[in-house]
Order: sequence, then C-alpha cells, then structure tokens
Amino acid sequence: MGVRIERIDLPGFGVRNDVITTSGCRVSVVSLRSGERDLAFFNADDPDSNAASISLSDDEAAAIAEVLGSSLTLSRLSVLGEKAEGLFTEEISLPRGSGFVGHPMGDMKARTLTGASIVAIARDNDVIASPGPEVVYEPGDVIVAVGTRKGLDALSKLINSGPS
Repeated sequence: MGVRIERIDLPGFGVRNDVITTSGCRVSVVSLRSGERDLAFFNADDPDSNAASISLSDDEAAAIAEVLGSSLTLSRLSVLGEKAEGLFTEEISLPRGSGFVGHPMGDMKARTLTGASIVAIARDNDVIASPGPEVVYEPGDVIVAVGTRKGLDALSKLINSGPS
C-alpha cells in the first residue's frame, strides 16, 4: 500500500509536504525558507484550511522524526514477534564506557555467542537498520535485537559485561 504525499510549493516562503492518511487527514510539514518548520493539520475536505499547527525547532523536528521512525521499526518487529511464538524484540543500551564502543559490531560475535540477532542500532536521530559487521559502535547506541528470551538475556549480559 502506497502513501499519498502531495508537495505544494509556497512561492517566497518554502514548501509544504502533505501526507494524506487513509482516514482522509492531511498532516503537513511546512518547511520555510527561513529554516523553520511547522507541523500542521489541514481539513480533509479543504486543504487550504489550517485546523492546527505547531512550530518546531530543529531538535524538536528531529526528535519527532526519530520517534516516528523508531516506533515504526519497532512496531514492525513486534508484529513479527507476535507471529512467531517465543521470539522477542528488545532494546539494549550500550553502556557509554563499554569496551565495545569504537569497535565494529562483528567483534561482538553476538549471534555466535548468544543466538540473538542485532537487527538495528538507534543512534542519535537515526536508525541503522540491518547493520553489517563493519558498523562501529558509538557511545549512546541502542541495540535492537531479536531472539529467544534466553538469547536476548545472554546478549544483554554480553553487552553489559563487555568484551572478554
């Protein structure tokens, strides 16, 4: 199923990107030439009638994007877990002083040692989906893993204890 997005140029001001939901709501991100962003809601039957809007700082816009993107990734993984009994998804924070920081993910040997798979890394305002073994851990990374309860517990222990 595709998502309907409409781009509307605002001559002299910026651009408005509207996402039209299946229920007919029109959620808009208005990017002004000044660099400001507004999140706005327009009436479905009148795309020129602003029902509400919120001005966002760069940090606020990034935080909302992160929450929306991360929650989508995690909800998709949760659905997978619901379909496969005994399969769980978990977020595990990499301790800031961890011995894994600055080393590639492959050095952890997570799947080999625990049977759990790292499917994403949430970092700052990004999500690195399906990270390869060459991805280097950074302080503050949140590791998203899928596995059995036993495997995830072992992975959590490995992450918290650091490399041996």
